[in-house]
Amino acid sequence: MAETQTAAVTPKVKSKSVAPLASVFEIPKFEMPKFEMPKFEMPNFEMPKMEVPAAFRELAEKSVAQMKEGYEKMKTAAEDATEVLEDTYATASKGYSDYGLKLIETARANNNAAFDLMAKLLGAKSASEVVELSSGFMRTQFDTVTAQAKDLADHAQKVATETTAPIKESLTTAFTKAA
Repeated sequence: MAETQTAAVTPKVKSKSVAPLASVFEIPKFEMPKFEMPKFEMPNFEMPKMEVPAAFRELAEKSVAQMKEGYEKMKTAAEDATEVLEDTYATASKGYSDYGLKLIETARANNNAAFDLMAKLLGAKSASEVVELSSGFMRTQFDTVTAQAKDLADHAQKVATETTAPIKESLTTAFTKAA
């Protein structure tokens, strides 16, 4: 059997410029229908002319005065609370910063002690001297770390106390005024 080969012929088109599809095909433009509110005339409600009794007028004036007084109290309380929170935040921020500096100082002291030990160990002449230097370092470092932990705990307690003191004082004052 003889095989026949068919070659796909691609037409060669000479195009100077290709027009966009939108210009070739007409695409209708769609517009949303416009809806307008129906126009109604407002009914004319006339208030009957009547005299408001003095008791009602007095009651309304007292209510407005009490509302103004309550608003002023709330405004003052909000301003005081904002001031207390600002002071508390400033105190806490400074305390946390100081605590972080103490941690860095503690870590630096411990690293320096470890480097000093390494220098001494490199200069050791015997294994017994290495053991003696290591055990001496461990004893002193245990005491140092214990003291550092106590100092950090005391500082954290101080920061917590200084931070909460303004809030406690503010709440005590507020409850005293309310009672």
